[in-house]
Amino acid sequence: MDRRRSYFQLDDLDFSGSTDVTLLDGVIPSSFELLQNYPNPFNPTTNIRFTILNSQLTTLKVYDVLGREVATLVNEQKEAGTHQAQFDASGLASGTYMYRFTAGSFVATKMMILAR
Repeated sequence: MDRRRSYFQLDDLDFSGSTDVTLLDGVIPSSFELLQNYPNPFNPTTNIRFTILNSQLTTLKVYDVLGREVATLVNEQKEAGTHQAQFDASGLASGTYMYRFTAGSFVATKMMILAR
């Protein structure tokens, strides 16, 4: 049996405080979806995936337990597909946070835990 191995080399990694939203695949989705962040609990960064059906204004915001907005990860026109945003909570206290995803009339909210 022929066992082939693949190797990947990562160059120029940048872990600055900016949020980078990446389109993960070219497959056209069949529904809107907000996935649970990973890892959860996290310290200090986590990834949030979401899927949209068609190109439209998309927002992804993070709130503390009192409902105060602490970060806006996405607030722009996004194309159809599955996207991923990274949340860096370096300046926030440990605790429970909510993230809210809005795309057109679709709205979903999930909880995550920052554990220091």
